[in-house]
Amino acid sequence: MSGHVALIGAGPGDPDLLTLRAVRLLEKTDVIVYDHLVSSGVLDFVSPQAERIYAGKRRNEHTLRQEEINRLLVKLAQQGKQVVRLKGGDPFIFGRGGEELEALVAHGISFEVVPGITAASGVSSYAGIPLTHRDYAQRCMFVAGHLKNGTTDLDWSAMVRPQQTVVIYMGLGGLPYISRSMLEHGASPDLPIAVVQDGTIATQKVVTGTLATIVQKVQEAHLQSPCLTIVGDVVKLHHTLAWFK
Repeated sequence: MSGHVALIGAGPGDPDLLTLRAVRLLEKTDVIVYDHLVSSGVLDFVSPQAERIYAGKRRNEHTLRQEEINRLLVKLAQQGKQVVRLKGGDPFIFGRGGEELEALVAHGISFEVVPGITAASGVSSYAGIPLTHRDYAQRCMFVAGHLKNGTTDLDWSAMVRPQQTVVIYMGLGGLPYISRSMLEHGASPDLPIAVVQDGTIATQKVVTGTLATIVQKVQEAHLQSPCLTIVGDVVKLHHTLAWFK
């Protein structure tokens, strides 16, 4: 008898942001395969009887490669187990969830997807930075700070358009290159930018600056991954709207 895989978004960190569906599945799963970005508070909801398998997925430090994770999910389901694949944020927003589901489909394994609050909305909310605002930004762009081939070759001309917010996932390591490239493509040196470490949990840090100053400020603050970068005039609202301490 084939098992079942639930692909669940764990949200940005604060366990209170989990969906009810996610909690119910975590409480009754046979085995959970989870990533580095899943907070300890979220794991507290997992059944004590469940087998736990850590998949890693820090940048350049993968306990299991993506292909191995795909095979593991297939193997566990074929053993008849109820499997939870738990990912930080939302599994369909820079979470490789689609790749894992393609592997399940290829082997005829049933699955479901439980969305999670993606880092862009969760972290920005806890940092007091609205992603859209009638006075500052009428559109919002999500980009990955490094691509599958390890580069950071982004659509720079699109990223420097006025009246928008750009949210960069996994961009801490490439921040000097990202800042320099946006400046080279016409962005103002005074464009506000925020880098948020450990968004939504007790260790959250928010560093704000401009494209011209942010790299030095981040270095002085000794920020470490996971971080989310928010670029745009909405960052000006951080000091007024910041509520989470």
